[in-house]
Amino acid sequence: MRVVLDTSVLVAGLRSQLGASNRVLMAVAEGRFRPLVSTAVFLEYEAVLRRAEQRLATGMNEDEVEGFLAALASAAEAVEISFRWRPQLRDPCDELILEAAVNGQAVAIVTHNVADFKPAAARFGVRILTPAEFLKELGQP
Repeated sequence: MRVVLDTSVLVAGLRSQLGASNRVLMAVAEGRFRPLVSTAVFLEYEAVLRRAEQRLATGMNEDEVEGFLAALASAAEAVEISFRWRPQLRDPCDELILEAAVNGQAVAIVTHNVADFKPAAARFGVRILTPAEFLKELGQP
């Protein structure tokens, strides 16, 4: 299944081992699907996860963040951005996610920010799923 993970899913998944976001990250690690990433999306992931407040919340040090990002990069499929569709959304960081999804021909964006993505994603035929909805589609409870 071709999907792009919003940064909010990575953050939630690393902050709590109990939620659907963490199970989505585990599904990536288990090879159940390969998330699509563009260079800009990956740089966004890196910038957010390296923030001191994020490292404090996740309990990860710089080396652990680096290890997580390296593992994610090896599990992901790179998407080249051949056309920018901006502006479609209010948040420029969300634009990066939408562009990766459209250029990568993703079927869905997995996010906690459903309302922010829904209007623009519908124009491009990209579904917006919460982590829990995505897990159901993967056949995971």
